[in-house]
Amino acid sequence: MAKNLVIVESPAKAKTIKKFLGANYKIEASMGHVRDLPKSQMGVDVENDFEPKYITIRGKGELLAHLRKEVKKASKVYLATDPDREGEAISWHLLYALKLENKPTFRISFNEITKIAIKSSILEAREIDMDLVDAQQARRMLDRIVGYRMSALLWKKVKKGLSAGRVQSLALRLICDRENDVNAFIPEEYWSLEADLYDEVSKDSFTAKFYGDQNAKMDLPDGEVVQKIIEAIKDKTFEISDIKEKERSQKPYLPFTTSTLQQEAAKKLNYSPSKTMRLAQQLYEGIDIVGNGTIGLITYLRTDSTRISDEAHLEALAYIETNFGEAYANPKQILSKKKGKVQDAHEAVRPTTIAFDPKTIKASLSRDQYKLYKLIYDRFISSRMMPARYARKSIQINVGDYRFTASLSTLIFDGFLKVYDAKNKDEDKQAIANITRESILSVSELIDKQHFTQPPARFSEASLIKTLEENGVGRPSTYAPTIGTIMARGYVIKEEKILYPSELGSIVDDMLRGYFEELINVTFTADLESKLDQVEEGLIPWKDVIREFYPGFNKIVLKAEKELEKVEIKDVVSDVICELCGTNMVIKLGKYGKFLACPTFPECRNTKPLHEKVENVLCPKCSGEVLVKKTKKGRKYFGCENNPECDFMTWQKPSEHKCEKCGSMLLEKGKKLVCYNDECKHVVENI
Repeated sequence: MAKNLVIVESPAKAKTIKKFLGANYKIEASMGHVRDLPKSQMGVDVENDFEPKYITIRGKGELLAHLRKEVKKASKVYLATDPDREGEAISWHLLYALKLENKPTFRISFNEITKIAIKSSILEAREIDMDLVDAQQARRMLDRIVGYRMSALLWKKVKKGLSAGRVQSLALRLICDRENDVNAFIPEEYWSLEADLYDEVSKDSFTAKFYGDQNAKMDLPDGEVVQKIIEAIKDKTFEISDIKEKERSQKPYLPFTTSTLQQEAAKKLNYSPSKTMRLAQQLYEGIDIVGNGTIGLITYLRTDSTRISDEAHLEALAYIETNFGEAYANPKQILSKKKGKVQDAHEAVRPTTIAFDPKTIKASLSRDQYKLYKLIYDRFISSRMMPARYARKSIQINVGDYRFTASLSTLIFDGFLKVYDAKNKDEDKQAIANITRESILSVSELIDKQHFTQPPARFSEASLIKTLEENGVGRPSTYAPTIGTIMARGYVIKEEKILYPSELGSIVDDMLRGYFEELINVTFTADLESKLDQVEEGLIPWKDVIREFYPGFNKIVLKAEKELEKVEIKDVVSDVICELCGTNMVIKLGKYGKFLACPTFPECRNTKPLHEKVENVLCPKCSGEVLVKKTKKGRKYFGCENNPECDFMTWQKPSEHKCEKCGSMLLEKGKKLVCYNDECKHVVENI
């Protein structure tokens, strides 16, 4: 008897599904996409209404031949690729590659790989959703057109091997803009004033912070202002003028979306987005659990929704009531107030069943799988729990003409914190529970501190993903590949979780910035994502998006090709002699900037770091030459030639000008010069 053929994407998923379907089902894997645009050409016929040219992916011929044989044996074919645009497109490509037009063929999709979900999907089999396919086609065409044309421009004007893209170039732009903001930042001085106080009766001690005068809040710009206030209050009595007590609550975090999972895994587990997605894919497709066989442990990992099914919600409530008590279970579903476009095609990322507690299946998981699964499991359970509650006491204290304040937050019900520790930074553990309006206060110490404003934080992978998501750029499946691409190209360097633009990345961004400002920006890219969503909803034809986009884009590219001067990256001959072959080494530009290489390559493969001199600048500590250096990861800095004997280094480029106040070195900060001497802080405007 002919079997029903089910085609999935991966062998791991096939293994998991096989146990849920009877002997009348044969499960095969397509190993992802089987057709795509050719790599050697753009593959989009702009002269023929943007008709795509799909070809069989190299190396897939033998696999397709095997699948065609299985198709002939089958009475029905079920295409069970992932439940998103990409998965729908893979099913569509399989339909053509396997010539299934005259074979009973059905599309099935499921948000989790469980017996109930798989059986239900067979019963609810449908046709391929061409709106989803067209949305993926539109994205693929846009990305190919932009990437192919802009990359060709970079190859022609800068060097071969470079690339640009609709989303990757915007991600690079955000990182470069943030780096420019950090480099241009000038710290501003401010002060704080605190009073260590104690109750003469209860002996409870606490710290009160300076607030202002009796009329309004006051800033403390410098030490002189602080000293005047200290002089004015040092002999005055601190009197409590008001105490307010109220209860506040902290809601549990919503269950994970793809973005928040990547962000939290980066913060709590130190996982890169690509590692998080790889592990999540394994948990979704199935893990061999001792005594249970292969089980899909989490729901589909690519989602921007926080929605949870009623069944999963009720299962979680029963678990919470059993393990923590009824007081911890929250029967109301807390919904997201997130604004903007949310596709909501799937549920949030959650465990497929509460039965598999992380501790009970730990032995079946790798160390990394366990940590990520526990994070997803705990987040989901906690999201079904009651808010944490705090008792907050706020104290207002008058002293002379000025006012100080103090506050305490005491946890009175832990709620969701019982499972998911939020480490609330707002919690103040000062012992002021016994402080009343009648308390007599004495001063232990007045503490004044100098501070300086801090520059905006550079992006980490997690914060970059958060920014892209908040601005509607990209989709859950694109965040990790986008960051991976700009790092693989050498445009961005990661050091201690922080992303920095490389010298090459800055060159590429500067070139694209001059001509593609209208295209490589948050607003344009987010608007384009919105139009792709409209294609998915069947509101506009997919080619309309391309037709509207291409003429303006083509005009900009042609203008750039004509006007843009070629960036000369010649192999300049240096005076450094290669110790291996005796040839003068040349200066080349690589992923992390310039370096020395032997010109006889490949006969001689010797390379060295290049330390350029900063002209007309001497080290302020030992008068040695100041060199342009690189960290191990390729980030540029400026240091003394006499290192390690001399420890001078700075991230900002030293200027040949001297400080007119103290004679020290001046550093370039954006369009300003700032004195290297911390005690001077002199700033020269508008250089």
